[in-house]
Amino acid sequence: MSKHIITDNNGGKWEVDNVLDTICKEKKHKLKLAEKFFHPVEKLKEFIYEFEKENLFYNFKEKITNNIIDNKFSIIAEIKQRSPSAGMIVNPSKYNPVDIAKIYENNKATCLSVLTEETFFNGYEIQIANIKNKKIKLPILCKDFFLTNRQVYSARSNGADAILIILAALSDRGADFLYELALKLNMSVIVEVHTVDEAKKALRFKEALIGINNRNLKTLETNINTTYEINNALVNHAGPLISESGIKTKEELLEINKKTKIKTFLIGESLLKDLEKNSIFSVL
Repeated sequence: MSKHIITDNNGGKWEVDNVLDTICKEKKHKLKLAEKFFHPVEKLKEFIYEFEKENLFYNFKEKITNNIIDNKFSIIAEIKQRSPSAGMIVNPSKYNPVDIAKIYENNKATCLSVLTEETFFNGYEIQIANIKNKKIKLPILCKDFFLTNRQVYSARSNGADAILIILAALSDRGADFLYELALKLNMSVIVEVHTVDEAKKALRFKEALIGINNRNLKTLETNINTTYEINNALVNHAGPLISESGIKTKEELLEINKKTKIKTFLIGESLLKDLEKNSIFSVL
């Protein structure tokens, strides 16, 4: 089995067999170390109430669904400083999640995705709260490697409107628990798949958006054909489908739409590298 090289926030290089397994293992380790510093869940519920009181939660799924009904495209614009495969994407001296969110809002982005994993993406949940507190009125996906119920409460308590459930990272039972809790907290859920088998499993999540990740999280290789291969397995899903990762140009986006009818796209790196004049936003 070939090894894969990834980098962390400190410039360290990791030679791993399975990238997703490595990130999840590190996530579990970080969660364990931080347990004694966590707010109890009851306190998190108080923070959630404060966001509710200020009307700072928005319906992620509804906004995308309404665009589909109106035959419009949706772009979920991602905010992240780095990734384990690309390394640094945005110069640290210029990286300000609130400023990036404002640029996305000015360019008519439909929703935001904020990477909150710390070790490999240099993300933090507080970045979501900071965006919400600046009255940027876009629904926000907390994009992380969700493994525990407490992470769902924590995401919501920082202002997240949606969470990501990566089927490849969880047992069936674990995915079900996270999904049900998120719905209980009035959050939207993106269930992410990378294979046809995962797509078939995802069909049981009737209220979810389903994201087809063109990036293989085990190897970090990207292939747009993944969307084409998996789309047919999801034609009976009533909710929105999303093509994620690897979309570099407006032309690629339009080609995917032409072949699959998918109208929702999660895009990060290509937007971040050309924030001000990116032609992808012209489809909106």
